[in-house]
Amino acid sequence: MNDHDSAHLNKWEKFPPPEAVVEGDSADVYFHRTIEILRKEDLNPTAVMEVFPNAPGIICGMDEVLALLDRVLPEARREVWALADGDAVASKEVALRIRAPYQSFGLYETAILGFLASGTGWATASGECVQAAGAIPCISFGARHVHPLVSGRMDYAAVIGGCAGCSSVEGARLAGIEPSGTMPHALIIVMGDTVKATLAFDKYIDQSVSRVSLVDTFKDEAEESLRVANALGDKLKAVRLDTPVERGRVTSELVKEIRARLDQAGHHGVGVFVTGGITPDRIRYFIERGAPVTGFGVGSYISGAKPIDYTGDLHEIDGKPIAKRGRIPGITASPRLRRVM
Repeated sequence: MNDHDSAHLNKWEKFPPPEAVVEGDSADVYFHRTIEILRKEDLNPTAVMEVFPNAPGIICGMDEVLALLDRVLPEARREVWALADGDAVASKEVALRIRAPYQSFGLYETAILGFLASGTGWATASGECVQAAGAIPCISFGARHVHPLVSGRMDYAAVIGGCAGCSSVEGARLAGIEPSGTMPHALIIVMGDTVKATLAFDKYIDQSVSRVSLVDTFKDEAEESLRVANALGDKLKAVRLDTPVERGRVTSELVKEIRARLDQAGHHGVGVFVTGGITPDRIRYFIERGAPVTGFGVGSYISGAKPIDYTGDLHEIDGKPIAKRGRIPGITASPRLRRVM
C-alpha cells in the first residue's frame, strides 16, 4: 500500500463501525441465513462483489463503508477498489469492488448499500443547491428533520456535496470544520427582544463565532435589521431572514429593501442570510431577480433527499466469472476505481 493509500485510510478512523452493524443487526435477515448455510456447508469461496448506483450523483458514505470493510475483511485476503467521497458517479458505474472470502463481507451488503444510498442522496441534493447558488455559500440546516442518530452523517454528506458549513456539532466534526449557526427564535422569545438577545450573544459567545442576528421574530425585518446593526456596528456580520409562510416567507423584494436600508444607514458590510424552504428553485428565484443574498441556509431539501439506490452484484467466484441474468459475468472495466486495500 502506498503513502497516498495510507493517508486515505486515516480518514476512516472517524467512522468507527457501530457494533450493531458489525453484529449484523442492520442486515437483511436473508444474509444471516445465507452465512449460516454456507458455514454449515463449509463453503467460503473468494468472491468479487461490485457495487454501483442506479442514478448519477455525488458519492458519500464510502469512508463509512471502507471503515467497516477494514474491520471485517481478513487483512491477508482482501482487495478493495473504490471511488472516493465527493466523486461524481454515473448511473451504473462501479463505485466499489471487493474481493475477499464471501463469508467475511456477505452479511454486510445491506449496510454497505445503505451507507452509500443515504450519503449519496444527501450529498447530491447539497450539490444541486451549491450549483444553483454559484459563488453564494450554502449552509446545511437540516439536522432537525432527521433522526438524531443520522443527523451528523447527513450534515457531513451535505459538506461533501459542497455546502460551506453545517449546523450540527457531529456533522462539523466529521467534516473537519466548525459548526455554523446563528441564534434560534427561542433565544429571542425568551429574552423578549431581538437587540437584547443579539447583544447577549455578542457578550457571551466566543468572538471567533460570526455575529448573525435573526430579525423576523417580533418586528418588521427591515426595522429589526437596522436596530441590531446600530447596536452591534461593525461586529455584525449578517442578518438572517426566516420569515414564515404565514407571513409570505422571504421574498426578493424584502431582501432588496433590507439591503437598501442597511446601506443607507452606513452598514454596507452587513450581509443578508436567507433561510426557510430553500431549494435550488428558490435559490435561482433570488439570483434571477438580483436579490443581494450573501448566504443560504438549506434544510429539508438536503435532509429529506431521496436515497440514491445502490446495487451489489457478485461477478466472480473463486476466479470464475459469473453473474445473475441481465448482468455480464466477470470484472467490469472501471478505470476510475483506485485500490484502497
